Amino acid sequence: MTRDWDSPGGAVVVPWVLLILAVVSVVMMILFSLLSSEGQAVWIQFWGFEPARVMERLAMPPSTWLSEDLSGLLTALVVHAGWLHLLGNLAYLWVFGIPVERVVGHWGILLVFVLLGGFANLCVAWQLADMTTPVIGASGGVSAVIGVYLGLFPARNMGLWLPLGLYLQFARIPGILVIGSWFILQLLYTVFGPVTGAVAWWTHVVGFLAGLVIALFLRLFSSGIQRRIMEFRN
Repeated sequence: MTRDWDSPGGAVVVPWVLLILAVVSVVMMILFSLLSSEGQAVWIQFWGFEPARVMERLAMPPSTWLSEDLSGLLTALVVHAGWLHLLGNLAYLWVFGIPVERVVGHWGILLVFVLLGGFANLCVAWQLADMTTPVIGASGGVSAVIGVYLGLFPARNMGLWLPLGLYLQFARIPGILVIGSWFILQLLYTVFGPVTGAVAWWTHVVGFLAGLVIALFLRLFSSGIQRRIMEFRN
C-alpha cells in the first residue's frame, strides 16, 4: 500500500497546492495577529465579505461586479480570526486534500477549493442577505474538498497517528468516521465560535454537498479520474 503522497511507481507527488494554501493562510494569520484590535477589524472588513453588500452588488449591472464586494467571496478563504480555527481547517484540509490532489491534480484541487468555496460563501450571502457582519474563513473550501474525498473514496480507510496516553499509535479507520469528527468540531465551532451558527452551518453544508456532487460527476463521466482512483487503491 503506497503512502498518500507516493505515486504507484514510487515517485513522490508533492501536494503543491495544499502547501501553498497552508503557507498563505499561516502568513495571513501572523499578519493579522500583529495588528491592533482596530487594525484587525479593518483587516477582516477588507479581506472578508459582507452578505448584504454582496447581494447589493449582484443586483447591479454585471459590468460593476469586478469589485471588492465580490472578490471577498474568494479572499475570505485564506483569512481566519483565530489560530484554533485555522489549524483545525488546515489539519482536515491536509488529511483529505492529499488524496484528492493526487487524483484530480493540482489545478483540480485549486478549482475545488477556490470556486466551490466561493460558491459556498455566495450561498451564505444569499441566505443571509441582510447580514452586515464580515464573514471570513476557509470552511467552504475545506468542506468542498472533504465532499470530493467522500465522493471519490466512499469506503476507504485512512491511516492516522492517534494519541494514546503518552504515545502515538498508527491506526487505519474508515474515512467516514474522520468526516464525522470534522462535522462534530464544526458543530462545536458553530455554537461557541465567533461567527453566527447560520453562517457556519450554510458554509459547511453547501461546500460539502457541492464537492460531493462534483466528485460523483467525475466518477461517472471521467475515465481519467476513474483510472487514478484505481491506481491510488493499489
